[in-house]
Amino acid sequence: MSMTILCVGRMKEKPYRQMADEYRKRLSRYGKFEEIEVPDLAEPAHSSDALENAVKKREGEQLLARIRPSDYVIALTIEGTMRDSEELSRHLTQLTVQGRSSIVFVIGGSLGLSEEVVQRADEQLSMSRMTFPHQLARVMLYEQVYRAMKIASGERYHK
Repeated sequence: MSMTILCVGRMKEKPYRQMADEYRKRLSRYGKFEEIEVPDLAEPAHSSDALENAVKKREGEQLLARIRPSDYVIALTIEGTMRDSEELSRHLTQLTVQGRSSIVFVIGGSLGLSEEVVQRADEQLSMSRMTFPHQLARVMLYEQVYRAMKIASGERYHK
């Protein structure tokens, strides 16, 4: 199994980068895990809906260029399905049983994901109805995937 976290923007703050790297290192024993960052675009100073949609569309094009037709895509959105850790573990296990060998989690930029990326996604996942900084959301996703792998492997995990 391989999993990718595909996201808009670089992790600029060192503590977030260190946490993400630590979880990616821990995950390496369960399969291939990678992170792909595409550049974020500057948000217009006096933005309108049209300008914001144009930025999301360009960022979306960069994301879609990194997604293969065979990838199972999970877009992180506020409107997505919320799962607890055990449900996420069962779901990821079920996807692999169904032959989904490449799972790609997609995290958008500060304006969110373009409609084209959401339409390409096989499903949407929400970590909360709250909004989190993208760097923190990435670390939280790493932690939850790591927890899901531990659960699936029958290992102890902190509740």
